Amino acid sequence: METGEKTTKGSWKFILGPPALKYAAEMKQTLGQNSRPIYNYAMRGVVTCFTGIRKKDELTKLVNLIHSMGGCIKKDLNTKTTHLICNHSGGEKYQYAKTFRLTVVRPAWVFAAWADRNSLELDATQEIFTKTHRLKAFEGQKICFFGFPAEEHQHMVDVLLENGGVCAELEDPECSHVVVDEHTTVSKPEPKNNHTHILKSDWFWYTIQNGYANEMDYLFGDYLDSITNTPNTDRRDSLPISFNKRKRKRFSQRIQLEGTPLGSGKRRSSVSDAGLLSVSNSFFDCTTSPDKLEADKLLHAEPEASESTPAKKSMRFNHFMDFFTTESNYVGILDTILNLFKNKLEELAETNDPLLNKSEIKTIFGNFLPIHEVHQSMLEHLRKLHANWREDCLIGDIIIQHRDELIKAYPPYVNFFEQMKEQLQYCDREYPRFHAFLKINQTKPECGRQGLQDLMIRPVQRLPSISLLLNDILKHTGGSNADHGRLEEALKAIKQVTLHINEDKRRTESRMAIFDIFNDIDGCPAHLVSSNRSFILKCEVNELSDSLSGRGDSLVLYLFSDSIELCKRRSRGFNTAKSPSTAKTHKHLKLISLNTIRLVIDISDSPRAFGLLLRGDKEKLYTFTISEEETDKSVYVKKLCNQIAAHTCRTDADKLLICRTSQELEVDISDVNVSTLSKAFKLAAKTRLKVGRAFSFNKTPNKLKRAVSTMMTSPFGSTNSLTPASQLAQMRLASCTNINEVDDEDCASMRSSSPSTQSEMLVVPPLSVQPTRKNKAVVGRI
Repeated sequence: METGEKTTKGSWKFILGPPALKYAAEMKQTLGQNSRPIYNYAMRGVVTCFTGIRKKDELTKLVNLIHSMGGCIKKDLNTKTTHLICNHSGGEKYQYAKTFRLTVVRPAWVFAAWADRNSLELDATQEIFTKTHRLKAFEGQKICFFGFPAEEHQHMVDVLLENGGVCAELEDPECSHVVVDEHTTVSKPEPKNNHTHILKSDWFWYTIQNGYANEMDYLFGDYLDSITNTPNTDRRDSLPISFNKRKRKRFSQRIQLEGTPLGSGKRRSSVSDAGLLSVSNSFFDCTTSPDKLEADKLLHAEPEASESTPAKKSMRFNHFMDFFTTESNYVGILDTILNLFKNKLEELAETNDPLLNKSEIKTIFGNFLPIHEVHQSMLEHLRKLHANWREDCLIGDIIIQHRDELIKAYPPYVNFFEQMKEQLQYCDREYPRFHAFLKINQTKPECGRQGLQDLMIRPVQRLPSISLLLNDILKHTGGSNADHGRLEEALKAIKQVTLHINEDKRRTESRMAIFDIFNDIDGCPAHLVSSNRSFILKCEVNELSDSLSGRGDSLVLYLFSDSIELCKRRSRGFNTAKSPSTAKTHKHLKLISLNTIRLVIDISDSPRAFGLLLRGDKEKLYTFTISEEETDKSVYVKKLCNQIAAHTCRTDADKLLICRTSQELEVDISDVNVSTLSKAFKLAAKTRLKVGRAFSFNKTPNKLKRAVSTMMTSPFGSTNSLTPASQLAQMRLASCTNINEVDDEDCASMRSSSPSTQSEMLVVPPLSVQPTRKNKAVVGRI
C-alpha cells in the first residue's frame, strides 16, 4: 500500500483499501485513477494547507495520512483550499483562513480520522467530527492583561482560558501580547520581549467575535499618540494612515463635547439632572452619539440666527431647553441601540455565521421600534419649536398629539422588560462571540461605556423624567399663557400612559399566573386558560365536609374573575420515584363558576371556617377552614363576595355574605387532623396498607404456595424446636440435604415407624412462611 507499482507496459496498479473498495461498490462508482494508495475516502474533496508545523517527521506523516484518506495538499492557500492545519493561531495563513471562513484545525484532526479509518460512515468534514478539533482563537498565545480592575481582569482571564490561551505576566519573556485598558492606562507598559504586541482591549474582544483581529489596527502606542496629538515616531509602516485619522477625529469630537455648555454654564434644574441618572448611577444622556452632536450644534447655532429670541432667556425657555436637550440625547441613545446592536445583529442573522438567531433577536428588540419612532417624531416637533421660539408656543401639544402612540408603544416594552433582560443575560452568558460583540460596542463613544442592558433600561426611566420636566415648565408658565392648560393636559396624558402600563402589567402577570396554575394541576380543564379570565387570589384550606375529597384533606382554592378552581395538594412523601420536574403538585377536583354560588357563609363560631352554598337541582354546601395563618377570613370572604357581585353585575355584594353557626349548618368544626403529627399518622397508615398489599401472599396461587412450602421444608429437619429462629434454621431445600449427614437414630426411627405413625408426624412449615388471610373487618378499621 505504500507505493504504486508499474507494470511492464507502463500502466499503474491502483491500490485500494477495504473501506475505499466497499464505498465505491456501495455508491456504484468507478475505482478512479490515483497514483497513490487510497485506504478510504474519509477526506474526499478536502484540500489542506499547513502552517507552523516545524517537525519534518510529523509533517511527513500528516501528508501520507491525508493522501491515504483521499485528501489533497497544497503548499499555499488558494480559492480551492478547504482546511488549514496548524498548532497555534496567528500568522498570514491563519489570517487568510479566518477572513475567508476556512476551517482551521489541529493535526489531531488527521490522526483522529485515521484512528477510525475502518468505519464506512466516517466523513472527516462533518461538523460533528470537526468541532472537537477546531483551533481556538488564542491557542498557542501567552497574553498579559494590564491596567484592568480586578473583577474585569479575572473575567478576561477566564475568557482567555476558554479560548485556548495562556495567561502570562508582564515580565514573562514568552509573553506574546499585552492587552491594556486604554481608559485607565496613561503610559505604555514595557514587557521583557521586544516583539510583544501592546494592544488595546478591543483587539481581545474582536478576536473572540471574529476568530482573528490584526494587531496593527489596535496598537496601544498609536492610541496614546492619537489622543495627545503628537507624532508617532514608532509607528510601523504597515499601519493604515486612516487609523490615526479616525482616532484623532474621535478625540477632537470628545474635546469639543467637553467644551460645550452642556457640561457647564447655566444652572440646571435638579429635576432635569435627576432625570439623567440611571439605576447604575450613570449619565446616559451624556453620550457622544452623532445625534447628540447634531443637537448640540443646533442648540448653539439657532439662537444666534434667530432675531426673535430675546437676549435674556426666561426660566420657561431654560426648562424647555432641558426638555429639548434630554429628548435629543434620549433619541441619540435609541439610535445607538438601533444602529450598533439591532441592525447589525439582524444583518449577521442573514449570514451563515450569526451571533444570535432571529427568535432571540425578536425577544430582545421586538418591542423597541415603536418607542424609537414616536420619540423621533416628538424630537422633530421640539426642534421646530426651538427654531421658532416664542413664549406662547404650545409645548404641551407635542405630548397630547403623541398620546395614543405612547400608549401603544410603552406598555409592551415596560411589561416585558424582565423577560427581555433574562434573554439578554442568557445570550451574553452562553454565546462567547455575542459577549465579545457587546464588549466591543461598550467601549465605543456612542455607548458612553454603558452596556446594552444599561441602555435598554432608559425607556423604562423616560416617562417619569418627562413628567418631572413638564412640571418644571408648568411652574414657570403663567395662567394666562395658552400653554398652561395644554401642559396640564399633557401631564394627564403622561399619567394615563403610566396607568395603561400598570394595567397592562397587571393583566400580563395575571395571565402568566394562570399558565403557572394550569401547569401545576393534574387533570386541570384546558378551558381554564382564557384571555378573558384573570387570576385574583389563592387560599389554602382544609375541607370540613366530606363531599369533595375528604374531611381534613389539604385543598387549594384559586379565585379567578369568573370561577373558582378547587384542587387537592398532593403529598410528596412517596413519589420519590417520579421526576420532580414532571410530577404535578396538585390534582384537579372541581371548577366552580361564580354564577352557581348562591351564598358565602361565614361560620361565626370559628375564626377560620367558612362555606359556599351552590345552586342546582339540589343545593350543595362545601365547608372549609383556612390553613394559612397570614390569610384573614373576613378579608378573604369579602373579596370573594365582591368578585361574585362583579361577575354577576350585582351591586349588593354585602347580601351575598351571611353568618351562621356550625350547629345551624350541622358542620363539625372540631379538630380536622390538620396537625403535623396527625398527618404523619394518617400517611403512615396509608403506607402500611400499601406495603402490606405489596408483600402479601394473598395474591399468590395456592398451588405455588404449597410448592414453596414443601420445597422450603426438609423432611430431615427437626420439628421439635418451636422458636422462629430454629424454624428458619431448618429451612433448607430437601434436594440440598446430604443423606450422609442425617443422624442414624433419626433414620432408624423413621424406618421403624408405622404408616399411621408417619402420617401423624407431618412436617409443619415455619409459621413465618405459612399463608395467612387477613380479617377484612380489621383492614377496614385501619
